[in-house]
Amino acid sequence: MAQPFPVSVESTQDAPPIDTRHSSMEESVAQLSTLLQDLDASAQKSNTAYENRLVEVRLGVASGLFTALRHKHGPTAAHSLRVALGCSSWAFALGLPAKEREELEVASLLHDVGKIGAPDCLLLKPGTLAREEAALMDQFRLSGLDILGTCFPSEPIFEIIRHSAGWFDGSRDNYPHVGDEIPAGARMLAIVDAFDSMTTDQVYRRAMSRERALHELFGHSGTQFDPELVKSFSELQITAQLHRKVVSHWLQSIEPQEDRRWQQSKATTAPPAVVAPSRELLFQQKLLDNMYDAVIFVDCTMQIILWNRGAERLTGIAASSVIHRNWSPSLIGMRDEKAAAGEEFDCPVAYAVESGVQSLRRLLVANRNNRPIAVDLHTIPVVNHDGTTFGTTLLLHDASGEATLEERCQALHEKATKDPLTQVANRAEFDRTHQLFVNAHVEHRLPCSLIMCDIDHFKSINDTYGHQAGDEVLKYFGQLLKSECRPGDLVARYGGEEFVMLCTDCDNASAAHRAEQIRKTVGEMPHSQLDGNRMTVSFGVTGIQAGDTPDSMLRRADRALIEAKRAGRNMVVQLGNGLGGDATDFAPEQPSRNGSCELFVERLLVSAVPLNIAIEKLKGFILDHHAKVLSINADRIDLEIEAERKNPARRRSDRPIPFLVELALSEERVPTASVNGRSTGQLSRTRVQVGIRLKNTRDRRTADAAVQASSILAAVKSYLMATEECASSADRNTTRRAANVLAPWFKWRK
Repeated sequence: MAQPFPVSVESTQDAPPIDTRHSSMEESVAQLSTLLQDLDASAQKSNTAYENRLVEVRLGVASGLFTALRHKHGPTAAHSLRVALGCSSWAFALGLPAKEREELEVASLLHDVGKIGAPDCLLLKPGTLAREEAALMDQFRLSGLDILGTCFPSEPIFEIIRHSAGWFDGSRDNYPHVGDEIPAGARMLAIVDAFDSMTTDQVYRRAMSRERALHELFGHSGTQFDPELVKSFSELQITAQLHRKVVSHWLQSIEPQEDRRWQQSKATTAPPAVVAPSRELLFQQKLLDNMYDAVIFVDCTMQIILWNRGAERLTGIAASSVIHRNWSPSLIGMRDEKAAAGEEFDCPVAYAVESGVQSLRRLLVANRNNRPIAVDLHTIPVVNHDGTTFGTTLLLHDASGEATLEERCQALHEKATKDPLTQVANRAEFDRTHQLFVNAHVEHRLPCSLIMCDIDHFKSINDTYGHQAGDEVLKYFGQLLKSECRPGDLVARYGGEEFVMLCTDCDNASAAHRAEQIRKTVGEMPHSQLDGNRMTVSFGVTGIQAGDTPDSMLRRADRALIEAKRAGRNMVVQLGNGLGGDATDFAPEQPSRNGSCELFVERLLVSAVPLNIAIEKLKGFILDHHAKVLSINADRIDLEIEAERKNPARRRSDRPIPFLVELALSEERVPTASVNGRSTGQLSRTRVQVGIRLKNTRDRRTADAAVQASSILAAVKSYLMATEECASSADRNTTRRAANVLAPWFKWRK
């Protein structure tokens, strides 16, 4: 399970329409970020002018507060905009009245405006905030109400912002309201805010996958969040139509009213023109992005202004989470080789800025698993001809002396057999490499991801412009994918107009972000072969998770791609939980044996999600692991799974090992109460009794069977994001059996 998330904020996703009937959580959550990914104010691409226009028409003269927040701390402003658009989409889906929807939008945009007064040492701190610092930041958030008071907003906006940081059960200090006493807008804002925070890279942790973040919301419903609203949020369906509806609603002209307090000033300043980078800067940026060594720029105020991909690879920290934060040796666990961890350390970066003298030292830094690795650190002061010091450049070269995972994967990539047309790896090479790729990452407890891409309406391109034009499109897209590769990645043409990309040391959320950047690049490029028209691409993304095989990982990515095409194409859909924060996700469990020496695994699992969502996730498990449904009786489902041996060097004569998997499901409803004992409703969670045994009790491959049985159990736990519980407490509060849910599902499976 992922560690508890911070109660701070940052936002949800993007946009639009809805159909809550039998909605698949995987499909819903995978599409939740479509809207804002088009507006993401990341360092890679600026959408400031568009964002300014959206904020301006929503806030009028008060948009100056948002602009001030953007200049104070850009990531907080970008977060606030994502939260506002996410809340707006949800409000449209629920059919809230226009007045309530606009109040929620304005409150979401300005809920963090108090951070204008926060000191830089807190906003730019390169690490987690201490308890006292977090309390201080909360005070600055509340001080935003005083700032907003000068603009005379309505009382409902005040109340939404004031109570959005409170907990549903009233257990958070200084927030006494409980349950329905908290305004509905504040409860919605709290959910969207936390969801975006979890799915956004932070300096102290990587972004969670959307499914894992949604599971965390369910896990904290009844205490921090409203259970009914969490359920509603999980059912939110986002489509391009609702996306357009929200944006067009924001951009439409609004008739000025006499009582409108957010009226826009007549004199508006045109947004500054976006200046394209020079050709030399593009060369420099491409060089920095593709360097294997880490490159970091720190200015004279000790703020980080560049963090290349090599730095991300070496440290495991995303650039978006550290840019504009203050540099500190503790950020990457930097220390002298001879010094013990935690001892006082003279920072070579501060020395270079102060003295203007470059240095070369052998030091230790912590990698993503918090293990020390040796690096050669070269600090180079950046000094003007007049002696002014602008900062320093850090070059970190991995000097561990061991072959890194990326180097080994890169060697596989270089040996790949190429597709003759696109010059990327072909299908056969991908199949051969995928197994080795997955095994290498499992061995090192590192995440890896798979992106499947399909050029939209490719047959129409061939039919309209000819097959030569189609070939040129394939070559362009193959080369674009190769240009987006990092060391160790592999691009292959999977078949026809479908391509796959294996992303080394890359989690689910990061891979989805990379796919979104590729999607935007493709959509903005006109092609002469297509008479100046543009093409679009759909993407399915997944990351490796416990119990995965290369086949199950591939099927899950394919399911995501199918959902993207079904939802309207030209989008990125992400499925899967990823590894989470626990490096023991792949640790095998030892099966037990009964009196007849029959191999048997039996566990009681508990998932925080309701029964209908658990059933949807089991559908994914069955599809991805190619399981056969043998029977469904009442609340029990029996499966047969043929588990492949994971040893890539197995003999060709080795057959898959067949297992019988028994799953008994029930839903438990637990009453919830506030800190003063007042009832606040009920929580729904799912219990699953899992039994795994060999189909053939005389199968002598017991060593392999033990590993495969534990792998199947790990996969079930991963898909449900479930924890184990004592069997003695089973069915204590069960109020709903699974028969009425499983019966129609069996018809679907047939």
